Amino acid sequence: MILSAADADGFEGNKLIAKDPYLAYARIAALLSYRKEPHIGPDNIHISAVIDERASVAKDVVVGANTVIYAGASIEAGVSIGSGCIIGENVKIGPHSVIHSNAVIEQGCLIGKKCRIQSGAVIGGRGFGLARGPDGWEEVPQMGIVILGDNVEVGANTTIDRGAIGNTEIAFGVKIDNQVQIAHNVSIGEHTAIAACVGIAGSTKIGARCLIGGACGISGHLEISDDVIVMGFTMVSKSLSAPGQY
Repeated sequence: MILSAADADGFEGNKLIAKDPYLAYARIAALLSYRKEPHIGPDNIHISAVIDERASVAKDVVVGANTVIYAGASIEAGVSIGSGCIIGENVKIGPHSVIHSNAVIEQGCLIGKKCRIQSGAVIGGRGFGLARGPDGWEEVPQMGIVILGDNVEVGANTTIDRGAIGNTEIAFGVKIDNQVQIAHNVSIGEHTAIAACVGIAGSTKIGARCLIGGACGISGHLEISDDVIVMGFTMVSKSLSAPGQY
């Protein structure tokens, strides 16, 4: 049993006393985890992968079956890319990042070191920019990119849109769950965690160390302070300027 000091006297068996039992469990489980990173060896690029000769791929990079890496991409040491991925032109992926199968990283996006992008995620898709013309909607070109800081995790089937003129920026240590939609020009501060099915509209700025509960909707052009907790299914339609629970 892993227990806090306050609970230790109530259990007579073998016990590990930890300041934060859940964190201690996470570190123990990581040591015992059955999931291993792909083997890095002389045959680490699958024969069916297509890598443009103008891309730069470090010698120890793992590339899975049917993955395509376009011209100008730079893949640094220790990166693992699963099967069926698309790595667009001029994408840069920092050392020891892991890109799981069928993820897409669009043109020009920057991925930091030790990031993890889960299956089906799309980084740098076109932002939802439309202008109403006399004959219907006309596309507004989205000329920015997505920048992921170091140690960012992006969940399965999550989409992060590229910026319209500036960039969409996800800071160091941010953790994003599955099926989250982050629109163009959103900014998210360090160590914020976002649970599944959240939708964040364009140009909203979220501070550091925030916790955003599942299925929240956050309107565009808002500012959310550092250290804000937004409970699940909340609709945020105005800026939140003070830390606290909403």
